[in-house]
Amino acid sequence: MTPEIQSQKSRALCELAPVIPVLVVADASKAEGLATALVAGGLPVLEVTLRTQAALDVIREMAKVPGGHVGAGTVLTPDDVKRAKDAGASFAVSPGATERLVRACEEAELPLLPGSATASEVMRAMEWGYSMLKFFPAEAAGGAKMLKSLGGPLPQVSFCPTGGVSPTNARDYLSLSNVICVGGSWISPDAEVAAGSWAAIEARAREARALK
Repeated sequence: MTPEIQSQKSRALCELAPVIPVLVVADASKAEGLATALVAGGLPVLEVTLRTQAALDVIREMAKVPGGHVGAGTVLTPDDVKRAKDAGASFAVSPGATERLVRACEEAELPLLPGSATASEVMRAMEWGYSMLKFFPAEAAGGAKMLKSLGGPLPQVSFCPTGGVSPTNARDYLSLSNVICVGGSWISPDAEVAAGSWAAIEARAREARALK
């Protein structure tokens, strides 16, 4: 799967909702309930970061939830790509991009949403064939003003900013012509996930759905 096709598929997923929940889940037994609540709240695209030992099991369980599209985040190596694909991930997200990672996603036919934070990084991704990127770490890298500036010389690239995005600044990003959606972790607080407070998480997902 070429980077061009990967970006087409990533963009289609990003267009499904204004927010992609970024999830760090340590207990796989919470996966189905969490995914069900988020999908019911109107956020069908979920990013499960590979930051816990349970992450791959969480992806397996969430991939069973009807209407959901589950991807793996913090994908750094070709081995991460293989493990994510085997677990049922339908896309991958990385904080940056390397040639090894790009080639691994091509071979595994797993759409990659590669990260970038500077004009040079965006241009390198464009040379590989990507047109849909993650902007990370969004707030630390200049926020919505930086993304607006990138849109001038590089209008052919679209972004999903992640990192420091919250309900208070999400609309600043979503109002930009080169932003398709944002990624955020505020929708499913750890305490609510641990307690199985699915109704509260679903309500927060509905609020996020209404941001755009």
